[in-house]
Amino acid sequence: MSQKTPRNFFKPLAIGAPEPMRDLPVKLERMIHFVPPHLDKVRAKVPSMAPGVDVILANLEDAIPADAKDAARAGAIEMANMYDWQGKGTGFWSRVNPLNSPWFQEDVSQLVLNAGHQLDVIMLPKVEGPWDIHFADQYVAQLEAKAGLTRPILFHAILETAQGMALVEDIALASPRMQGISLGPADLAADRKMKTTRVGGGHPFYRVIEDPKEDGSDRASAQQDPWHYTIARMVDACRMAGINAFYGPFGDIADLDACEQQFRNAFLLGCAGTWSLHPNQIAIAKKVFSPDPDEVKFARKILAAMPDGTGVAMIDGKMQDDATWKQAKVISDLADLVAGKDPDLAKAYSGD
Repeated sequence: MSQKTPRNFFKPLAIGAPEPMRDLPVKLERMIHFVPPHLDKVRAKVPSMAPGVDVILANLEDAIPADAKDAARAGAIEMANMYDWQGKGTGFWSRVNPLNSPWFQEDVSQLVLNAGHQLDVIMLPKVEGPWDIHFADQYVAQLEAKAGLTRPILFHAILETAQGMALVEDIALASPRMQGISLGPADLAADRKMKTTRVGGGHPFYRVIEDPKEDGSDRASAQQDPWHYTIARMVDACRMAGINAFYGPFGDIADLDACEQQFRNAFLLGCAGTWSLHPNQIAIAKKVFSPDPDEVKFARKILAAMPDGTGVAMIDGKMQDDATWKQAKVISDLADLVAGKDPDLAKAYSGD
């Protein structure tokens, strides 16, 4: 047998560790805003920034210089105590260094022992297979027991290698700690040997072109999304496992239009949220990953016309049935979650 039996899957992995969650907490996670904890000026803004985002992440990995790793780790622990994350509902996450790095063990141990009471999720980069999750799972359980935590810390994996992509379903199912998976387009592009230096988004060389015209005139062409397959497969793996899929970073901070389009593509395909690397991406993520008020109103027409989710109805000239009722429920439920945090959208969704 290559996996745990169902009865053992939800048993704590260490004596004294908290019981694993059987269901994920229902939380709004439209944007995961990355903060470099080693920078004092940026870290000082965290308490004022926290109410306006869904998740703040203390980043210890990429973009943190090797000689600043210790300072970043100390800054992350300070961030945990700068705000009442659990009481006020903004998520507090941290991206640690990879399992094969010299910093992983210290990152995880210090975070769990000194910030575990506030930490919701540990983001694990460059996950190659379920064995990475299993190792981290056992280690964190031992630390949780030592720290006396009563709430388990969840895991979020980043899809950054071809092997991780090939095993994404196994990764999604590896542990009850799994909260979700994000696309890491830069590292994944390099590992696949894709010929691009862009971090997410489309590419002018990745196009389709119409057939030749008889008169020899110019042929129309359109830029395509090279991440469409990857995102869709990641979403399928996550939803199969009952966890959430996320788009990752969009690297061109100045190109807000392209950022919005990439976020919108991911949202439409089923992603729950995305990363924001700069404050100017927060508002974009908030707008894109909140359902459009007109879509919400139409979805609720469907739900009202078919209260028990069965049968058929004609609404605005469009046939609705059991399947479209389920689609409408997805949109309406998300609107309810958003309304709980955003009074302006709550008003728009209610039609007042």
